[in-house]
Amino acid sequence: MEWQHIEYFQVVARIQHITRAAAALSISQPALSRSIARLEEELGVPLFERQGRTIRLNHYGQLFLKRTDRILKEFQDGKQEIQDLLNPDYGEVSFGFMPTLGTYLIPTLVGAFHADYPHVHFQLKESGNDLLIKQLKSGEIDFCLVSAIETDKQIHWTPLWSEELFVIVPSNHRLAGSKVVTLKEIAKESFILLKRGSGLRSITTQLFHEAGLSPNITFEGEEVHTIAAFVAAGLGVTIIPDFKGFDWSNVSRLRLHSPKCKRVIGLASVEGRYLSPTAKRFQQFITDYFTVTNR
Repeated sequence: MEWQHIEYFQVVARIQHITRAAAALSISQPALSRSIARLEEELGVPLFERQGRTIRLNHYGQLFLKRTDRILKEFQDGKQEIQDLLNPDYGEVSFGFMPTLGTYLIPTLVGAFHADYPHVHFQLKESGNDLLIKQLKSGEIDFCLVSAIETDKQIHWTPLWSEELFVIVPSNHRLAGSKVVTLKEIAKESFILLKRGSGLRSITTQLFHEAGLSPNITFEGEEVHTIAAFVAAGLGVTIIPDFKGFDWSNVSRLRLHSPKCKRVIGLASVEGRYLSPTAKRFQQFITDYFTVTNR
């Protein structure tokens, strides 16, 4: 079986018209027809139902197309690996991170790396923990910065740093002058939390669960800045980290009497998946950055 027959078959299967497929491949129609006929002869089954120059994949053709797509993708991936090795200072990094990191940390990391490697292109994905892990598994991103995840054999997660979480209340709240509060003291408050699927929501839920309490959730949002703004407007309280890029003058940050009121953030990647030299270099850059920072 010739490699060219497989490539021709994929194009014909997508276009499902011999004349148009031949034009797309820049070959003659008879040559394309002979290629498909030889492939069918070697496989021992017809792959198309023919109606003049218009053709349609039959059951055998549909099965073979699935394998063909995989074969050609592996081939393209192999070519890309070699190209990446030849040009380690070029390429693209697809990188995911949580929204709370986008206002200060990510611009710093990407900016510092880009200063040394100006030809690298970045695809940035900002989302909650659950969606980032899904994108990681599907191959949409190379790796991501997320808070601690449940054990997953497919995912390798390396902790990098931890940050304290605070109870955030309006500045005129009855507890605004307190330095430390307990979950029991705030359990009946109206809570404004991120939607399910975010790392912060999972941590908050776990804190209340371990204390035998349930938060009174009034609002749910997708962005931590929106959550903080709702608190500032006097619409409830929340538990979030002390992040940058927000005016904290209308709220008070209180420590929670719990050693577990923190989140650990780390680098997640898929075990055994190929990463381009450029992606590996940025991954190592992030690890080194926090190794120095945490000294």
